[in-house]
Amino acid sequence: MSAATFLYKSDPARGRQWAEVFRRRAPEIDFRIWPDIGDPAQVRFLAAWEPPPDIAARFPALEVLFSSGAGVDQFDFTILPPALPVVRMVEPGIVRGMVEYVTHAVLDLHRDMPAYRRQQQEGLWQPLTVRPAGERRVGVLGLGSLGQAVLAQLVGLGFDCAGWSRSQHHVDGVQCHAGSEALQDFLARTDVLVCLLPLTDATRGFLDARLFSLLPRGASLVHVGRGPQLVEADLLAALASGQLAEAVLDVTDPEPLPQAHAFWRHPRIRLTPHIASMTQPLSAAEVVIDNLQRFERGEPMLGLVDRARGY
Repeated sequence: MSAATFLYKSDPARGRQWAEVFRRRAPEIDFRIWPDIGDPAQVRFLAAWEPPPDIAARFPALEVLFSSGAGVDQFDFTILPPALPVVRMVEPGIVRGMVEYVTHAVLDLHRDMPAYRRQQQEGLWQPLTVRPAGERRVGVLGLGSLGQAVLAQLVGLGFDCAGWSRSQHHVDGVQCHAGSEALQDFLARTDVLVCLLPLTDATRGFLDARLFSLLPRGASLVHVGRGPQLVEADLLAALASGQLAEAVLDVTDPEPLPQAHAFWRHPRIRLTPHIASMTQPLSAAEVVIDNLQRFERGEPMLGLVDRARGY
């Protein structure tokens, strides 16, 4: 790999862990942590959660922009050079974390734990009917690497699983639905809906009253996509009417929510602070170095973003 500066602009503590990996595996790269940028004309690679607004003028030699997280919806593509490759983070820690979180949420809902927690508060000892996993229909919105990994785990636990995405996929043991015309059938057979969609113009406000109305009455939601995909008032109305029974939310808009927000104390909402999956610094740095080597060899990088799709 030719001499170059790699600039890291995200959490400094994680950056120091990246620096150790680069020092060991790619010592020829001048690894720097923002704001210590060195000579901006030497910066060929930038990893950031939020790039500087003057990225094109400040770093004229920039060749690749890496997202320090799994998403790229935080990037303003209008200020990025049109030909600049943008690469989202694809690393094992993100996948494992998401599989753990969603599996826990689905099992929690499947075994009626929210109801038992409410009963405990009331001092009520009342067993509920236990249904086998094969009678619980789980549907996952989004069949990228995260969605497929989640479904593999849920299929292994015996759940009746389906997935939906914009384009056709094949996943072993999963009923795969594709396109807007197939969405209604997918929702009609889903007792627990898991949202793992990327945030795009098409998915903003996707989880709304109409979508909730197409689910079986008493279905539940596990939302681990992005906060702006959920219409908050529609969720509250669906919970109030009984159309939805429970909701598990790891993402909101904004983050964090104002203290007076209804979600904080709602008895049928479980709220977590965007922790479903987090990039693991050491393995993330390894993945980025592997991608840099691919780039230098002229090979496709893993996680390369299709700007037309937004992911």
